[in-house]
Amino acid sequence: MTDSSLRVLCVDDEPGLAALVAAYLERDDGIGCEAVAETDPDAALDRIEREAFDCVVSDYDMPGRTGVELLSAARETEPDLPFLLFSATEPDAIAAEMVRAGVSDYVGKRGGVDGYTALLRRVGHAIDGDGGSFGAGDEGKSAAAVDPAADVALDGVCTVAPDGTFEFVGEEYGRLYGYEPDELVGERWQRLHPDEEVEHIRTHVIPAVMEGE
Repeated sequence: MTDSSLRVLCVDDEPGLAALVAAYLERDDGIGCEAVAETDPDAALDRIEREAFDCVVSDYDMPGRTGVELLSAARETEPDLPFLLFSATEPDAIAAEMVRAGVSDYVGKRGGVDGYTALLRRVGHAIDGDGGSFGAGDEGKSAAAVDPAADVALDGVCTVAPDGTFEFVGEEYGRLYGYEPDELVGERWQRLHPDEEVEHIRTHVIPAVMEGE
């Protein structure tokens, strides 16, 4: 538990995962929050209606009520509450639901630390008010979608040269990492990521990009 007044509700029907997400959030000095774990979406909705939270992180596939259904019900009393999905469900399968419900952001569950690193960053943006809604236009920042029909969400745009240095850095991309675009042009992309993310990008992201995915 922290001394911060910020509170995040973590909802997952697997108790171990709900507690793990809450533990990661509480340990992060950048957010500095109290994280509360809940395994029952109906109980989570009751807590949202009775207690004050600054953000909700929820799984999608849960018995009785999906994460999107939880969000839709919560919006009746808390229309501006940031709500992130942290799920293994493929985003293209539920993109239309997320857009209609106004999900603030989506983070895929991945093995290792990198998935939680991404989640921490997105929760921080949501609490700071930098995020939009999944599928939003230019008004959305961390979750701005280029084309809702394409089910693709971006944090911003950059281009990387064959030697691994930034050729172009958009303002949103630079702001995501706390830099002006000009500060990053010519720098190697590894500068922005911890070692565990660098390895994931090298082994998963870059090969997918090279294959046109």
